[in-house]
Amino acid sequence: MRVVALLAAYNERRFIEPCLEHLQRHGVDAYLIDNGSTDETVDLAGRRLGNGLLGIESFPRGEGDTYDWRGLLRRKEKLARELEADWFIHLDPDEIRLPPSSGQTLCQALEAVDGEGFNAVNFIELTFIPTREQPDHDHPGFHRTLRTYYPFAPTSPHQLNAWKANPEAELTAGGHRVKFPGLRAYPRSFPMKHYLFLSVPHAIEKYVQRRYDPGEVEGGWHGWRASITAADIRLPGEAELRVTRFDDDLDPSEPRAKHYIDMSELPLG
Repeated sequence: MRVVALLAAYNERRFIEPCLEHLQRHGVDAYLIDNGSTDETVDLAGRRLGNGLLGIESFPRGEGDTYDWRGLLRRKEKLARELEADWFIHLDPDEIRLPPSSGQTLCQALEAVDGEGFNAVNFIELTFIPTREQPDHDHPGFHRTLRTYYPFAPTSPHQLNAWKANPEAELTAGGHRVKFPGLRAYPRSFPMKHYLFLSVPHAIEKYVQRRYDPGEVEGGWHGWRASITAADIRLPGEAELRVTRFDDDLDPSEPRAKHYIDMSELPLG
């Protein structure tokens, strides 16, 4: 079975190689849409062309150098109608999608889902962030040192965005949920590690310095990302988070409805 991950990236030099390497290990091909990166994202990804990466294309920035997320989602929908694959996954470079058990690859897990007659999979998000005790993981080995996380699920389903190829598939809710006639979601959610940011300077670069499409913001997209300032970014203490040693011990119970970085929460102590 062929599974293709549809990625969109803007200045993701930290995550693009680990993401592509992980997908290849799990039997998943990838296709990258670069949204005008000014860092090494394209060069780093280009090393993997023909080795799990099917292609790289450029997608223009929006007016005023803005992040045109709606346009990127429409492009992913079109690619899912054009590329030859049995299943697709909509994901970002800072996400690591996992099978329910470490005894199988992601591709094998999706093939089993397909064999049971289901055509979509939801992912439970485990959000990884630094702490006051260990604030800096902005280095190539971040996946080994950044082990503090919390489960996050503001809605249910929250990440229903792996699906069996269907020409009518649409990415709704800002890409969080796929929709098509006859959708039958697998009853068990797969885990997803989301590396929200690796240090406070990285959070400033990733969120504070990014420009968002005003129409999307007015429509309720992007949430805290569109309004956060550098002064808003404060880290929790390690005791407020969970700690993982390996992927099979990730605990999705009692998820938070808001991110720690979301300043509509009470201030962190």
